[in-house]
Amino acid sequence: MEDEAKRPSLYGAEMWQRVQHELLNFPIGLAAFTVMVTLLSAGLGMAVTVVGLPLLAFGLTCCRLFGRLGRARARASLGSRVAEPAPLVATRPGPAGWVVASLSDGLSWRSALYCLVMLPWGILSFTVTLVLLIVGWPVLPWAVHGLAWVSRLLVEGLLSPGALAERVRELEDDRGAVVDHAAADLRRIERDLHDGAQARLVALAMDLGLAKEKLSEDPVAAQQMVDAAHGEVKLALQELRDLARGIHPAVLTDRGLDAALSSVAARCTLPGGVKVHVELGEGRPDSAVEGIAYFTVSELLTNASKHSGARSASVDLWRQDDRLMLTVQDDGRGGAEVRPGGGLAGLAERAESVDGVFVVDSPAGGPTSIAVELPWRTRVGRA
Repeated sequence: MEDEAKRPSLYGAEMWQRVQHELLNFPIGLAAFTVMVTLLSAGLGMAVTVVGLPLLAFGLTCCRLFGRLGRARARASLGSRVAEPAPLVATRPGPAGWVVASLSDGLSWRSALYCLVMLPWGILSFTVTLVLLIVGWPVLPWAVHGLAWVSRLLVEGLLSPGALAERVRELEDDRGAVVDHAAADLRRIERDLHDGAQARLVALAMDLGLAKEKLSEDPVAAQQMVDAAHGEVKLALQELRDLARGIHPAVLTDRGLDAALSSVAARCTLPGGVKVHVELGEGRPDSAVEGIAYFTVSELLTNASKHSGARSASVDLWRQDDRLMLTVQDDGRGGAEVRPGGGLAGLAERAESVDGVFVVDSPAGGPTSIAVELPWRTRVGRA
């Protein structure tokens, strides 16, 4: 009875998927081996001619296609999580660039090795699976499990994009996000200058021109206009200071995160204020990391003031080994989420651009707690 209870799990859908996978190894392996040997042999044999290297590159491209099929089969039948590599990108335009990219691509050559190995492995796995299907039912599930493990190992060992390639792709994505943020910041600065300080300075110039004309006719009115212009100058200077602070505050450059975050907290409009606690010890993190931490806290406190209904907030910043740890908490209504295109998503992308982590914990009803972890990257030569 106990053996019969185990039978459905041993001979279930997963096992039959693996049986199908191992039986298909032979025809697919035969096709991959034939294409690989034919095209690569011809390409290498004619390497000294005009068509040799393009033929070799075409053969490697076909091997990559068989590799893509192998990854798809492994994900569908073997439970593998092997990722798809980035498309092959030529570093120079035209057919010559494609040939060079194909011949210098490590995954293409590993795919060719996979095509070479698949024929003998396909014959072995096909034969063992077929024989056990006919005469070896008691051991079929265990044998197929072992064959599937080897098949999965071949795919993940030869056809995976590799940690370095994945890291390069992640860095390219992060670089794109940083470029987008920089472009958005530039547009914001241009808009603020055009609508704020520039407009105010234009009006100021006009007022001073009118005051000059009235200076001889109506000195009292001219004096009043000059006084008003003086007030406009002060407002324009304040707007320029605020704009410069938004680019990179001088207090952050001169005195570091402790003073800069205290300044941000002092400007926050939450009724109960903001408590700031900073423990960084000796030294300072890299300037890029400082900037990310500063603007993250600044935007989070602004969001808390405008949207959360919070009365108070707290900011904690400390160093843990080679990481800069940051938490911002408020007692608002909660419900904050990282949504595509939203402000929190932008902060998360900015943190991830330097291998950081951005985590939001904001249940409905509050409180909201946002944790950020950034690399320290100590500056050389800084005390």
